[in-house]
Amino acid sequence: MDRVLPQPTPETQHFWDGCKEGELRLQRCADCSKTYFPPRPFCPGCGSRSVEVFRASGKGKLWSYVINHRPRPDMGKDPHSIAVVMLDEGVTMMTNIVGCPQTPQALVLDMPVEVTFQTFGEIALPLFKPAA
Repeated sequence: MDRVLPQPTPETQHFWDGCKEGELRLQRCADCSKTYFPPRPFCPGCGSRSVEVFRASGKGKLWSYVINHRPRPDMGKDPHSIAVVMLDEGVTMMTNIVGCPQTPQALVLDMPVEVTFQTFGEIALPLFKPAA
């Protein structure tokens, strides 16, 4: 079974296009300057529709996680992390941590992480790995 993938919508297409091009894109309100995620056509802070898309740094810190030990048909039998990353831009993103053992010893809270992209058919997912 393939991994269950998100379905882009007109409101999120810019985000998925960025992932496909290897860049993490966020939105910022032109009126109140609030940066936000997930993508939407209006600012969640002030409601303004004057928003802009920008390329994020792709860097952040591991904020929280759980290690899933239950096998999944789309992710194999090995344990995998389900994590929340706090991006340097101040927003959180739910993701997976890759490129390191999936143990509490390796997944240290506040460790620096950086985005990497994994392609599944037409979608590239933003995942995070320990920063170099």
